[in-house]
Amino acid sequence: MNTQMAQDNLSAVLYGKDDLRMEQREIPVAKKGELLIRVHTVAICGSDVHYLRHGAIGSFIVNAPMVVGHETSGTVEVVGEGVEGFAPGDRVAMEPGIPCRVCFQCKTGSYNLCPEMRFFATPPVHGTLTRFVAHPADFCFKLPTSVSYEEGALLEPLSVGVYTCKRAGITVGQRVFVLGAGPIGLLSAMVAISYGASSVVITDIDDGRLALAKECGVHHAVNVRGLSPAEAREKVLAALGQEPDASMECTGVGSSIETAITTTRSGGVVVLVGMASARCDLPILAAACREVDLRGIFRYRNCYPTALELVATKRIDLSKLTSAHYKLEQTQEAFERSQKADVVKVFIRCNDTR
Repeated sequence: MNTQMAQDNLSAVLYGKDDLRMEQREIPVAKKGELLIRVHTVAICGSDVHYLRHGAIGSFIVNAPMVVGHETSGTVEVVGEGVEGFAPGDRVAMEPGIPCRVCFQCKTGSYNLCPEMRFFATPPVHGTLTRFVAHPADFCFKLPTSVSYEEGALLEPLSVGVYTCKRAGITVGQRVFVLGAGPIGLLSAMVAISYGASSVVITDIDDGRLALAKECGVHHAVNVRGLSPAEAREKVLAALGQEPDASMECTGVGSSIETAITTTRSGGVVVLVGMASARCDLPILAAACREVDLRGIFRYRNCYPTALELVATKRIDLSKLTSAHYKLEQTQEAFERSQKADVVKVFIRCNDTR
């Protein structure tokens, strides 16, 4: 390890609501089965901002100082004992969750539901907005030369889109309805198109996000500001020509969930992706009597390889997503920028000396 680098592990540490500090922390050691990663790029997620502004997300409360960040790419610095297939200098993306590997959920393949899951920047687990991070090698994925560090960091939210489409059962020729043109909604729509959906409509209340969706290849974009669920349904049906086979609700807003349920065809699927309130009123009979399946998702599982393949083979082009770039020392400024509607993603370069 470079001696100068070894003395510097600047980190963005959240102490509580609106209390984010930059401080030096001890550089971790790569244990057996781990890699020490020199972090290159971290993309700010909405959850990072929520923890900063509220000090908690649901039952996850920041009760102790926590390094933020989890959408991450970097370079292998040290290879731990027992690790094969990696070497110093390898460029990697890091899947941020570490399951126990031995519980029922892990052994049956649903490791995202592991009750002992340790996920970057989810209290009390430290995240990756720092110079160096140690991480299990089996949750690191080599980046081919055709995939940039920024794209590597975006594999995390893209994996949510991949898993959403898997839960929705998206196949060739389907009509798909995406509610919400934020990062997850946009990526879910792009994945659906890459899976062969013949017509995809996306809704939002921001014309800028809707215009961006069209630039990213989404077939139809509808502004639903001020519309009732019934009025939104009519606009969506006019765009698609018929009821969608599957809907992916990415806002978590009650009225939007109602729109998804009442618009999806009988026997179709609604995937609940967005998380806003713990409870909301739903037209449950409209789902039950028409056999509209309501399916939740929690993060993702076994999706990083697919997300990486979609990017590496150019089946998904992330270059049109608006972005902004900052150095680690500019983290406070970066978080402020991430809350503005003019960018989809804000990237922080953690070892950028330029």
